[in-house]
Amino acid sequence: MTYVVTEACIKCKYMDCVEVCPVDCFYVGENMLVIHPDECIDCGVCEPECPVDAILPDTEPGMERWLELNREYSATWPNITRKGEPPADADAHKGEAGKFEKYFSAEPGKD
Repeated sequence: MTYVVTEACIKCKYMDCVEVCPVDCFYVGENMLVIHPDECIDCGVCEPECPVDAILPDTEPGMERWLELNREYSATWPNITRKGEPPADADAHKGEAGKFEKYFSAEPGKD
């Protein structure tokens, strides 16, 4: 098992999870984070820290897509080890449906 970041992170990217990760397995994109599944030690400390419930275990139904997305982008996006500033409009996107289709960016973020 590993944890994955899902669609709920897109355009929110609060980064509270980054501060608690003991193995620094988060990677930053332009508008979301991902977890490197081979680096994650399955400790679960990041899951309750996410204010939008974007982090889930890959064992939950429907997580295959997100596992692959996390794997793909953690290989190219920069590693992030400290919490940064969330987007100014993050609160406006909390709970919004269909964020992947509307907003996902494959561009790397800044660490």
